[in-house]
Amino acid sequence: MNIANIDLNLLKTFEALHDESSASRAALRLGVTQSAISAGLRRLREVYDDQLFVRTGRGLAPTLRANQLKPVISEALDRCRQSLAMVNPDNQQYQGRSVVLGLSDDFEIAYGRRLIAEIAQRAPRLRVIFRQTHSQIVAGALLDRTLDLAITAGGFAHSRLSRQVLGEGDYRCLVDSDQPEISLDEFVAREHVLVSSGGFIGITDEGLAAHGLSRQVCASTSHFAALPFLLKGSQAVATIPGHAAQAIADMTGLRVLRCPLALPRYPVELGWRTQAQLDPVVLKVREAIVASFI
Repeated sequence: MNIANIDLNLLKTFEALHDESSASRAALRLGVTQSAISAGLRRLREVYDDQLFVRTGRGLAPTLRANQLKPVISEALDRCRQSLAMVNPDNQQYQGRSVVLGLSDDFEIAYGRRLIAEIAQRAPRLRVIFRQTHSQIVAGALLDRTLDLAITAGGFAHSRLSRQVLGEGDYRCLVDSDQPEISLDEFVAREHVLVSSGGFIGITDEGLAAHGLSRQVCASTSHFAALPFLLKGSQAVATIPGHAAQAIADMTGLRVLRCPLALPRYPVELGWRTQAQLDPVVLKVREAIVASFI
């Protein structure tokens, strides 16, 4: 297939379909009719000799070939966007552009509102998309262009990724109580709510095991945002990153206590594809993120 015979707008159609998993949403995103998206998809299928997207009960699902094509096509479109920014680097028109920021919901709870304000100040009308990630999967998500930037506790050790330390985190206890502190004995005696993607073991269990102790976990969740509903009216305790504990307490009336168990501090890092630093929009968002953590 010769590129001279291909309408390059088809690549925008492909990107929108892959991101939105829906022809109607892709049409809204690109400001065209749904029939135009359907016609574009038919042409894409001819060009790449593959179905690319198949209909499921939840919309359009990409095929293996589509997932292989996505990072290549997105990189090509990003280069085009970068070339336009180079022509007019002071352009303040960000309508229609978006940056995908990966982070776990503890960072979203604690810093989300501040990030929105800082980004809006530097890039008005740019849309920031918060997408859940964590240190075990973040490198792959950045490399396959599911994310543009990410904030996690590490996970950026790859030759094609760059990183910057934003700060250092600690762990605190979140309870529904007026007591000023909690002893280690009481900490062990209480029931615990665990926040974990796996649901079984957390850093608190590792810390207790080092002292020959264990705890009783009454419930486990993968979302920090659920904690106010799980803790309110109970005697349970949740041991979570300090930034999230404070943000949740400020909004809900729960209390933050010093953790009686010595747990290691951890680095909070910002990571991105090294190549992405050529994009002035991504650079502006990076600057906003750094300012949010100062």
